[in-house]
Amino acid sequence: MNLKLRLTILSFLQFFVWGAWLITMANFWFGTKHWDGTQFGAVFGTMGIASIFMPTITGIIADRWINAERIFSVLHILYGVILFILPHSADPNSFFSLMLLAMCFYMPTIALANSISYTILKNSNLDVVKDFPPIRVWGTIGFIVAMWITNLTGNKATEGQFYIGGAIAIFLGIYALTLPKCPPQKLIDKSAPLYEQLGLNAFKLFGSYKMALFFLFSMLLGAALQLTNAYGDVFLSEFAHFPKYADSFVVQRSTIIMSISQVSETLFILAIPFFLKKFGIKKVMLMSMLAWVLRFGFFAYGVPDGFGLSLIIFSCIVYGMAFDFFNISGSLFVETTTDKKIRSSAQGLFMMMTNGFGALFGSYIAGWAIDKFFTHKFTTASDLSAYLDTTADNPTFLQILKDSFNSAVNTDGTLSSVVMVKDWQNIWLSFAIYALVLAIFFAILFRHKHNPEDVSSVKH
Repeated sequence: MNLKLRLTILSFLQFFVWGAWLITMANFWFGTKHWDGTQFGAVFGTMGIASIFMPTITGIIADRWINAERIFSVLHILYGVILFILPHSADPNSFFSLMLLAMCFYMPTIALANSISYTILKNSNLDVVKDFPPIRVWGTIGFIVAMWITNLTGNKATEGQFYIGGAIAIFLGIYALTLPKCPPQKLIDKSAPLYEQLGLNAFKLFGSYKMALFFLFSMLLGAALQLTNAYGDVFLSEFAHFPKYADSFVVQRSTIIMSISQVSETLFILAIPFFLKKFGIKKVMLMSMLAWVLRFGFFAYGVPDGFGLSLIIFSCIVYGMAFDFFNISGSLFVETTTDKKIRSSAQGLFMMMTNGFGALFGSYIAGWAIDKFFTHKFTTASDLSAYLDTTADNPTFLQILKDSFNSAVNTDGTLSSVVMVKDWQNIWLSFAIYALVLAIFFAILFRHKHNPEDVSSVKH
């Protein structure tokens, strides 16, 4: 089988097993389990906790002792097993513990997949900057296919999404063992200091002002990276609370609408070699930050019909630039600016800052802020119906009240139980302001002279 095709399959499956549940987990959490937002922020934060240490540890092991594809295989099989157990959790705490374990197995495989692909391409004398993005784009396609399968099979709020991801993860673990060997480079002298032998000298990158600043902004932007993954699908689904939108396509097929974001990714991934070589990492990352402003801003004013629907679609389109220009360009930047002895460790470090500290910070703060500042509590039918742009005697409103909120209208007009509704517009606006402030500081503080030859040198 063609080498690029084998890596394409690897990339496709790598993100399929994540896309099967990542976007729709909120529907399972809020819609099926009826657990709260702060707890959900903590669960989504497990990706951050795992990414703080697991990618770095596995990167060190891959640099020093064990073939990268073997580590990758074992981690995916273990991840798949946990996904089968996860939906049987009886409470948020047990779900949190199992998700943390699953993420400890999955998150390091993202950096490992990159390292495996880079190694195999370089060993075949191929240009990583030119040849990797077309391979990586199939990861996004895999994510899209998984989202569609989950939605179209009626599993976006059920345990089925985890079973789909688990089965394919186990298959991927087995498939990885058929790839060309990626043995440890063992480029570090045995007489070197212990910290260097362990690969911990990757942390010396923080000694460089430019690299330290790069990692700092990677962490801060990483805080925004998972917010739409965590809340995007449930945001669209909750338009079902509004009688005039309850039967809209956006509500019924929210996951498919969200998949436009991943379709956009496929296009922007292919554009990365051009943008990175022409504009350099600073301008590309600045474009990413401004795209995040638009992503959140368009969502803030999006609704399921008319011009509001166009804004939702525009938000999904700019997501491709927001995600790819940061995530993949950042990975390639690390590959071009670090010593080959510590590249796997450096990739792990990049993952630690973005999907680790950044995602953890973003998930916890967002979950807490949404519960505390952006959740409206209603005790009367008149107030709730006014907020939902309907009337208190609307039959659809009364049915939504019963089905979605497990509440009813008392004879005096009060609600039988307090109804809580998220203020999505201000949630997205606050995220947009955060991204804008980040972009301004990055433009001022990060200094990098672009040299196209630096990018080209990654293939050597």
